[in-house]
This record gives sequence, C-alpha cells and structure tokens, in this order.
Amino acid sequence: MTEKLDVLVVGAGISGIGAGYHLQNKCPDAKFVILEGRDKIGGTWDLFKYPGIRSDSDMYTLGFNFKPWKEQEAIADAPSILKYLNETVEEFNLKNKIRFGKYVKKANWSSSTNSWTVDVEDKSTGELSQISCNFIFMCSGYYSYKEGYTPQFDGIENFNGDVIHPQKWDENFDYSNKKIVVIGSGATAVTIVPEMAKKAEHVTMLQRSPTYVVAAPEKDKLANNLRKYMPLKLAYLLIRWRNILRQQYYFRLCKKYPNGVKNAIIREAKKRLGSDFDVKTHFTPNYNPWDQRMCLVPDGDLFEQIKKGKASVVTDHIKNITESGILLNSGKELKADVIVTATGLNLEMLSNVDFVVDNNTIDISKTVTYKGMMYSGVPNLASTFGYTNASWTLGADLTSEYVCRIINHMKKNQYDVVCPQSNDEIETDPDYLNLSSGYIKRSLDIFPQQGKKAPWRNNQNFLKDVFQIRYGRIDDGEIFFSKNS
Repeated sequence: MTEKLDVLVVGAGISGIGAGYHLQNKCPDAKFVILEGRDKIGGTWDLFKYPGIRSDSDMYTLGFNFKPWKEQEAIADAPSILKYLNETVEEFNLKNKIRFGKYVKKANWSSSTNSWTVDVEDKSTGELSQISCNFIFMCSGYYSYKEGYTPQFDGIENFNGDVIHPQKWDENFDYSNKKIVVIGSGATAVTIVPEMAKKAEHVTMLQRSPTYVVAAPEKDKLANNLRKYMPLKLAYLLIRWRNILRQQYYFRLCKKYPNGVKNAIIREAKKRLGSDFDVKTHFTPNYNPWDQRMCLVPDGDLFEQIKKGKASVVTDHIKNITESGILLNSGKELKADVIVTATGLNLEMLSNVDFVVDNNTIDISKTVTYKGMMYSGVPNLASTFGYTNASWTLGADLTSEYVCRIINHMKKNQYDVVCPQSNDEIETDPDYLNLSSGYIKRSLDIFPQQGKKAPWRNNQNFLKDVFQIRYGRIDDGEIFFSKNS
C-alpha cells in the first residue's frame, strides 16, 4: 500500500534538518518525512573526512536561526558541526522523521490526483517502494556524492605513490613524513595544506592560478564575551546579524571598489608572508574579488605553514605525471609520495531525480527559477540552494520559511496545487550564480535559467530576500494556485 504524505523532504544535511524543524513548528498538521540516501545525517559534514575539514563560513551564520551556536570557535571543524546537527535532531525530536538508506529515483506528478508518486530505492535491499505526497522539498545539496571532479592527467597511471581525491579520503591513510603535492587552490586545498603540513615532510600546493585567500580569527572574541553577560539567544542574534551585515557590506564593497579591496587583500598576504615571498605570482588573482568565492583561512594557518617552510606554493601548469611526481610546463618536476587531487566537485541539480509532470519529463535547465527555489511550470516542488556570497544556511532557513508559508496558504484557501508561471515571456539571464569558478562554468548547462527581475531572479542577497521571501506577498501574480474542482 502506498504511503501518503503532505510533504516529502529529500536529504538530511543542514538543509533537510532545518526544513524538518520549520515544517514541524510552522505547519504542525503537515505529515512529512525526511529521506536520506546515506546511513547518517549531516550531508557534507559527514561525507568528507579529509584532514582539517571545516566550515569556510562563520558558525553564527552557518548555524540555524533557531538554534544558537555555543562553541568557542566561530570557524568550526566537521566533528563540531556534526555534533551541532545531532543536537538539533535530538532537541527538536526529528529523529523519528528521518529514514536512512532511501534514495529517491523518480517523481511522477499527476494532475488528475494533484499529487506526486515518488519511487524510492532501499539502499540495503535494492527494493523499490512508492510514496504519494502533495509537495516535494528537495534539500539534497548541489553536488554528486558519488565522486568528485578529477581532470585527466597524462601519465597518472605511472605514478608510484598514492593518488587520493578529498571526497574519497580514507581516515586511516598515513601520510606522516611524506612529500605531498595538493593540486588545487580552492577552499579544500587551503584547508588540507596547512593541516597535512603538521605531519608530512612537506606539502606543496600546486595551482594553475591564484585565489584570494583571506585570514580570519578562528574564535570570535566579541561573541564569546557577549555570552557571558547576556542570554544565549540574544547574544547569538546580535552576532548573527552583525556577521550578516558585515558579509553583505564586504561583498558590495568588493563589487563597487574591486581594486581597493584587491590591494588590501594583497597587502595583508604580504604582511603575513614577508617581503621575500612572491605574493604577486602566488596570491594575486587575475580576476576581481568575489568573481569567484574567496578562501578563508582561520588565524592565517596556511600563511603560517608557508612561513615555517612546512608548506609551499607553486603556480604552474601540469605537463604530465611521472613515476615520482609531477612534471610542470616550466620543466620543473615536483617530487611526491602522495598526490591529492583537490580539483573540485561534480555538480548536479535536484540529485538527478527524474521529474515527470503528466507524462512529460522535465528538463530543469529549461525552466526559470522562481525566488531561487521553485521552477516555472513545475507544480508543488521546491528546493534549497544557499548563497554563494554568504553562508549556505541563511538561504536554507529562508527557503524553509517560504515553503511553510506556501503550505499554510494552500491549507487556508483549500488549494491543492501551486505552480510558478508568468503570464509574460520571462527575459532570462544565463549567469545563474554570478561566479566565474571553474566548477560552476563546467556545469552551467544543468542549472535552471533565471530572469532579469524579481521574482524570477536569483538575488544572492540575503537582505533583499528577507523582505521578498519572509514578508512579501505570497500571491504575487507570478505564482498560481488551484484546487480540485
């Protein structure tokens, strides 16, 4: 017999856990479950096991708006984040809502019943079952859990050492006293390099081009002091909003005065690395700040390990992999016992679930995103996609709030269907995320389109979204509701 739900949430990471809380508290009559394909909660923070894995956003904004972050470290490691998520599940009684080892394969919408029929595969048995629901809320992130992205390196099969991608890290892997080359210059690379340098003989970060690297305190002194003198929730709220406003101000500053911000970042790198270090070659990007995501290093740990001589940076292109290391275009060979391919993620939309509406398969890339969370012509479906220029959870919380507003509006007015659909042709903008990062550019063809104006534009602006999503009209003329006749 097919189980019937009001809402099906897919994914039990930060987004899915937050969705569960908001549904439970704002839509108490809604029957929902959370399906998780893996055996544990946590998503990203449980999947990745590489050395030093941590947040690259402060926990006062990466944390939920309903549960204060209480630890001393503002930039937290994965075990601390997992502890926080497990506490959230326990504190708000979400455990019985989560079902593990359940992969959503396909979802069929029928206008005759105004419901989705969802095919779910059991990880342990391979058996398929079906769930019927009125609304699907996708909270499964934006990248493939199966494997990360690794370019084709000529000669890699000849390498005598170990090659490992951070997404497939073995926690028992011993790299003590070994020569390590980490290929990449993004958030993963700048996390791994200083951590591995503590045990390795030497770690080299090999990059094709530099990234903006910004140091920030691991601990927030003001936040830790405020908690001593005022209630925890009030202190959390104040620091959260201070950080939100600071993030937004800095992002706008980067866009308005890119050269000034660039020079300030470069000056700080020179100060930390010393006058003898070639900052121009290794830490001066050829693009403006926030054209790509910046890399955050707590207490400047990457700079510190470079200055100690335990780590180094090489900016060059790979010619081929040799038996003993990496041959560069410059003719130099980097000797290595271990090569770490911190070369990025494989992105995917909506976990590659097949969505079919009245026997028509939906190509999400041909839809236009509505308020960054719903899709033109697709009924009763929403997804979470956090910010690229701020903490993911800020967007996740707002999305969950809006989904709850939609569900309550439908219940109040006895609607069965909600579907974004403009009466006019939507003028689209192909640059969905407004970033030039390689992993984004590689996957632009899978993303939905966005419009050039609200509500079809993906704002990437938390303050604007607060007013549009939290307080804006539900029935705005661009989204349509209907009921069974």
